[in-house]
Amino acid sequence: MIPRIHRQGSKTLGLLNYLYGKGTHEEHTDPHLVASFDGMAPDPGRAPSVKKEDLQHLLDQPLALLAADQRPGEHVWHCSVRAAPDDPILSDEQWGDIARRVVAATGIDPGDGAGCRWAAVRHADDHIHIIATLVREDGRRPDHHRSGKRAQAECRLIERKLGLHQVAPGDGTAAKRTTSAERHKAEREGRQQPARDELRETVRRAVAGATSEEEFFDRLAAAGLLIRKRAAPSGDLLGYKVALLDNRNGDKEPVYYAGSTLAPDLSLPRIRKRWAGDAAHGQNTGPALSSPAAARRRAAAAAWQAVLVIDNGEDGQVAAHISAAGEVLDALAKTSAAHTRTELRQAAAVFERATRSHVKAEHEHDRALRQAARDLVYSGPALGRGEDGATTAMAIDMLFFLVTATAHWHAKKEHGQQAAAAREAAEHLRNAYRAAADAPLSVLYQRGLRLPQPLRQKQAAHLRAAVPELAEQILVEPGWHALAVTLADAETAGHNPARLLAEAAGRRELGTADSISDVLVWRLRRMADLPADATRMPNHATSAAKRSGRPASPTPSRGNRPRQTR
Repeated sequence: MIPRIHRQGSKTLGLLNYLYGKGTHEEHTDPHLVASFDGMAPDPGRAPSVKKEDLQHLLDQPLALLAADQRPGEHVWHCSVRAAPDDPILSDEQWGDIARRVVAATGIDPGDGAGCRWAAVRHADDHIHIIATLVREDGRRPDHHRSGKRAQAECRLIERKLGLHQVAPGDGTAAKRTTSAERHKAEREGRQQPARDELRETVRRAVAGATSEEEFFDRLAAAGLLIRKRAAPSGDLLGYKVALLDNRNGDKEPVYYAGSTLAPDLSLPRIRKRWAGDAAHGQNTGPALSSPAAARRRAAAAAWQAVLVIDNGEDGQVAAHISAAGEVLDALAKTSAAHTRTELRQAAAVFERATRSHVKAEHEHDRALRQAARDLVYSGPALGRGEDGATTAMAIDMLFFLVTATAHWHAKKEHGQQAAAAREAAEHLRNAYRAAADAPLSVLYQRGLRLPQPLRQKQAAHLRAAVPELAEQILVEPGWHALAVTLADAETAGHNPARLLAEAAGRRELGTADSISDVLVWRLRRMADLPADATRMPNHATSAAKRSGRPASPTPSRGNRPRQTR
């Protein structure tokens, strides 16, 4: 349940006309009172003989009793309270009780018998508006200092009492929510999401990996956005606004949104801070000359190093890495294949909330992640198969642990909304991983089944030597066959399997995954620089058969591999 204290006004009747009107886009239905200061206020919505002016006069009576020089200039207090999308529809009686609790908690009507006059109007299923006159019955001004914080705290108590969706406490760093008018407009026009949300996502993707204003604005233009730049008299650029080509107002003019109104960190000054020091530290300023698979490998490596920073780094360094992780997610989603695209885009959209907190990011520390995002963008779209598909699974696997580490860090700092967003993003990454990893792990599984028994026993011995506390659990996982052939591949490439495995297992977060063997497969293949697409590796069974003179085992079908969940 989200309360919002709106800007104070000076026209009681003007606000009542809006609350009892049809709305800016015909979205208001059946406007009516659900509560008032005395429980007997006239209701213009349900009583045909009552006018909105009647309610206005009643609310403003204490104001009229004051001398002209004692009346506050902006005397209209306005608060809206909105339920979560997954909450049940509440009754008028329940909304009335919520209104009484909010005005008491905020100091508007604390229950001392001389509070402000107020009324609560409901014109939709999911929210109410409370209007009050900021003069008490005794002529004094109410103590409504920090009324927004007080309303938030009361709504948390209301949620628990009514069994509603539990909203994590905010800290003022969230992006502005879409209004009901914007949502209704999107529904009427058949848009998948409101214009504000679409613009926020598009601008965020344009920022991902960008290193200059010119590149940023070129990306916005390439995405089809209309752009207005705001410059000082000196010619220096101060800010920007963007609009969708087909989102128009009543005068058929484009509806522009400033970057800062889309999200606090999308203002031009905040974006510039990400670029600070890039050129001085040799940040790449040209398009990345790499394949999609190579870009995904570098993203996986950068993500894993970022996990270590989040575990052990200073707060400013951690905040920078979390912000840059959002850019990598945006870039990966932008260049993903169709079967992972939806989940990756949802992960990126949700994680956006986790990238903002009051901890000041030290962006000079996040260049590796930001370069990884840039490489992903300029390497182009990846295929969903072969090395592209396999390295996509590898990158998602590492990003899953990065996002999970982010959730832990925010929870430790008591950043409730950010921690919740990171956990939700991790679930989307789980789903994307399943889609991306199924085919390449099936190939590894098939190759593992074909390993000669002595070679499989040799890899099991390496496993028991390297991670004795995990070995028996891993050996009964379906993914063990893929891990065994990966150890064999590493040995063929000249690595010490036991040493490599001990290093891979010594890293954190193994307990977060459903399949430890799957996690170790990707870590080992990245660390040993093995092709993620295992079809390019030698057939160990054929090699062993040639040495022994025995025929190789038949190839099992892909369907023999049990499906794994992360």
